[in-house]
Amino acid sequence: MKARLAQLWRSMPVRLALLLVLLFSTVSLLSLAASYAVTQNSFEAAIRADLEQDIAGFRAAPNAGAVALLVDAESRDTDPSRIVLSYISPNGRLFGNGAIARDDEGYHIVSLTQDRAEYDGAYLALTIPLYGGQLTVARSRAQIEALGTVFLNILLISLLPTVLIALSGGLYLARRSKRHVEVIGHTLDDLTDGDLAARVSVSPNWADDMIRIGNKVNQMAGAQEAQMQMVRQVSSDIAHDLKTPIQRVAVHLDDLARLVPPETEGGILLEKAQDEVTGIASVFQSLLQIASVESGSPKSHFQPVDLNQLCLTFSEVYEPAATASNHSLIAEVPLEPIKVKGDKNLLGQVIANLVENALRHTPEGSRISLSLKTQDEHAVIEVADNGAGIPEAEREKVLRRLYRLDASRNTPGNGLGLSLVEGVVKLHGGTLQLLDNAPGLKVRIVI
Repeated sequence: MKARLAQLWRSMPVRLALLLVLLFSTVSLLSLAASYAVTQNSFEAAIRADLEQDIAGFRAAPNAGAVALLVDAESRDTDPSRIVLSYISPNGRLFGNGAIARDDEGYHIVSLTQDRAEYDGAYLALTIPLYGGQLTVARSRAQIEALGTVFLNILLISLLPTVLIALSGGLYLARRSKRHVEVIGHTLDDLTDGDLAARVSVSPNWADDMIRIGNKVNQMAGAQEAQMQMVRQVSSDIAHDLKTPIQRVAVHLDDLARLVPPETEGGILLEKAQDEVTGIASVFQSLLQIASVESGSPKSHFQPVDLNQLCLTFSEVYEPAATASNHSLIAEVPLEPIKVKGDKNLLGQVIANLVENALRHTPEGSRISLSLKTQDEHAVIEVADNGAGIPEAEREKVLRRLYRLDASRNTPGNGLGLSLVEGVVKLHGGTLQLLDNAPGLKVRIVI
């Protein structure tokens, strides 16, 4: 889960969404801050204008007594939490609904009632001398104070949903882009594994850039497949054209062998030449068989094949050879029948090649097992030994045509056995794996 989130976080759509969210948030915050400052100044200007108007009304009184009566009358009908009126007459008497007092902590507005309560909140006040006394009018800043809460609510209501929607859109685009990248990645993996027929399934609802990338991958894969088919066709044509001359050479050597005594020097050289020609003919025959398998033509003859009987048969066939070379060949075949649709001869040749490889490339006393089982409704054939095995770095290379390990160059073979095995397995829709048997090699075929 953490890995998936980290991958989404590193994706370009999410980063672009975050960048746009950050840009939009910055612009929105600056706009709201400017609007708040302008609105606050407007409210304060309006309060100051109201204070000027209030003062002008009291200035219209003819004398201090009239001002005192007017302040006293106004203060009875005025809420001191909204407006505070205070007039100190020339003789020091206080009229109104509040008084402004000052101490070490600053200015305070105190009620003129008996409890002398102190009013909370901030006020904007204006004080002037009038008829020998002092008139003070203060208006509450509650509206300005509430303005901050209003703008904060606006910020939360407008900005947060936008951020959430943008992030959700970014995550959706990232997941969608990730699926498209995975489709292309899986196709590239298949091409890397040798499946040159793999193509990217480009959908019309993909983005234009992803469509272009998918089409380029398909174009590259098509070119590689065409080149590989050309190479295979050339090798097949060469093998086919040389097969008949080599067979004729083999026939002539056989005729010559009947005329030359085998114990003479010429007979010994003739026997070596026959062995070399036989090896060359085997290589060309294997190349032709691989070309036939890769073309898919044997599929037209597929029939149900009993793998149990096939494994037991080849185990019995190679038991004498294993005993002669001091090997232990063990067959592990279940009683329940396991059948697949395929070519019996080709599947038999696969088993034969793997067992022969194990006998040929393991020292005396090695243990070789041929097992058959089912796993997830698939047939699994395994040929394992406890010999030297194949280094992990070489396991992909040994599947190439004519490739041989340095340690096996002095043993019989032409380097085409595993190539043929892989071709037959792919023909049957299966997979071939070369695994570490710790020690030794385990070849697993899943059909």
